[in-house]
Amino acid sequence: MESLDLRVLSDVLAWRQAGRRVTLVTVVETWGSAPRPPGALLAVRDDGVVSGSVSGGCVEDDLIARIKAGEYDTLSHPSMVAYGVSKEEAARFGLPCGGTLRLVQEPITDVQWIQDVLARTAAHQLVARTVTLATGQVTLRDAQRTDTLQFDGSSLTTLFGPRWRLLLIGAGQLSQAVAQMASLLDFEVLVCDPREEYAATLGIEGVTRVLGMPDDVVQQLVPDAHTAIVALTHDPKLDDMALMEALNSNAFYIGALGSRRNQEARKKRLAEHFDLSPEALARLHGPVGLAIGAQTPAEIAVSIVAEIVQVKNVAHAQASAAAPTETLCSI
Repeated sequence: MESLDLRVLSDVLAWRQAGRRVTLVTVVETWGSAPRPPGALLAVRDDGVVSGSVSGGCVEDDLIARIKAGEYDTLSHPSMVAYGVSKEEAARFGLPCGGTLRLVQEPITDVQWIQDVLARTAAHQLVARTVTLATGQVTLRDAQRTDTLQFDGSSLTTLFGPRWRLLLIGAGQLSQAVAQMASLLDFEVLVCDPREEYAATLGIEGVTRVLGMPDDVVQQLVPDAHTAIVALTHDPKLDDMALMEALNSNAFYIGALGSRRNQEARKKRLAEHFDLSPEALARLHGPVGLAIGAQTPAEIAVSIVAEIVQVKNVAHAQASAAAPTETLCSI
């Protein structure tokens, strides 16, 4: 699940705690060129305020109008709704190429499951939530990354996963540019730099400085498949310390700043001094970033963040292909 959807749950929790009525809408099936994938969330407050999306806007407008008109005030359990079942209706709701959406809409009364999901995803756990349409009963269980969204007409299981996070080793000018761009893409950004003269200039809202030496910080972080690690100090004493731990972790992306010659020297050091295997060393992206002819720190940051996103999305596509008979919720 994208962290955008976690924000939807946070909004639902806040609205319910404030005493507002809330309807949560989940995309469960799509045909054609539907704008949002299965698992996408939309929350609609009783006054029409929304969080999230299930289409390009027209479906949301219809749902808002129905909710403000009180059509769902008596809804006591989840129900199905479909949009775009005909070519004319698809055109009316702005669904491209005859796309069709099937949605589950549910009134939110009990928020305990939302609190549990937010707590567990904050601890970097992956959670499966099952809701029974006939009763509205919700159950949670631990999930695996190979699990998929499932809907059989009577119950819906969706996945809630942690935010993507990025650990930067170094707090210099390039790291600050990468941190700002990654934050805009909704990554949780962490920065480790034991050099006070660099770390003192960090000061980016929403970016967290992690104290400690790079190898200790990587160990404590316990990198998982939602974690990227990039070494940007250009100081082998710091970068290599982080990389020796990162390359044996489950991080989905590991990169390091430096020329091709420097990268070859780095791999030789890591193999000789830290006994890293050829398989582990092959995971290192270096020179870091896509080859776009970048020159300035901002351009280099664009190339780095673009490569991280590329690797993330390719990994997600491969996970989808591994389960061709199921519908995969975006995580």
